[in-house]
Amino acid sequence: MPNRPARPAHQAVVTRVEQLTPHMVRVVVGGEGLRAIDAGTYTDHYVKVIFQQPGFAYPEPFDMGAVRETMPREAWPVVRTYTIRRWLPEIPEMWIDFVVHGDEGIAGPWAAGAKPGDRVLFMGPGGAYAPSPEADWHLLAGDEAALPAIATTLEQMPPGATVRAFVEVAGPDEEQKVETEAEIVWLHRGARPVGELLAETVRATEFPPGKVHAFVHGEANFVKDVRAFLRKECAIPLDQLSISGYWRRGLNEDGWQTSKREWNQQVEHEQET
Repeated sequence: MPNRPARPAHQAVVTRVEQLTPHMVRVVVGGEGLRAIDAGTYTDHYVKVIFQQPGFAYPEPFDMGAVRETMPREAWPVVRTYTIRRWLPEIPEMWIDFVVHGDEGIAGPWAAGAKPGDRVLFMGPGGAYAPSPEADWHLLAGDEAALPAIATTLEQMPPGATVRAFVEVAGPDEEQKVETEAEIVWLHRGARPVGELLAETVRATEFPPGKVHAFVHGEANFVKDVRAFLRKECAIPLDQLSISGYWRRGLNEDGWQTSKREWNQQVEHEQET
């Protein structure tokens, strides 16, 4: 087997944990390991948090490439992707918000039980979007998974920017305080499928005139619906859109990442022909 490229991980330490809403937990991390990263360019910066498997001894310093090269498949850590909610390099400090649904999944239960002093390993950051200063107005739409990026974007919008922001959450107790002048339309889906109400709302919205820069992220099926609306019915060019499915109903992140490329290619083919 050829050697895999080195993928050294960054290390941080939990400094505090905050319960933002019944199903959203903020884990704040710090430590000198954060001084090696740069996360100020994009408002959708993300990191890949590494959850090591119990019962295995991993090489130090931790390197994902070395682990996959030298350890059995069952020892490979689980990796989950999370947006950086806030980056404070002068401290340094990084905020990561986790959606928690009881004991479901790996990252959520870890966040719910995290304590100051716990070690956090992660790779990144990555990122690709920031609101364009050339846009006449901005469209932001997403579910809980996209809320950290949408909130960060709103807090970095230039004063007076024209914004249409839609965030779908389970109910009113899942709304969050965001430091912004823009109005956020909070959509409470209740028992409806994730993203259905959000897609309906975006389609029914009267858009302002001028050039839009859109950020639409979250559950893949609603993202597909809104993408079709923006591309086909509104004729918005691709270079004015940041659109991606962060997750897909019925799949964990491993399953979604395995099928995501094929899904995206199929969506692009369907909507561009």
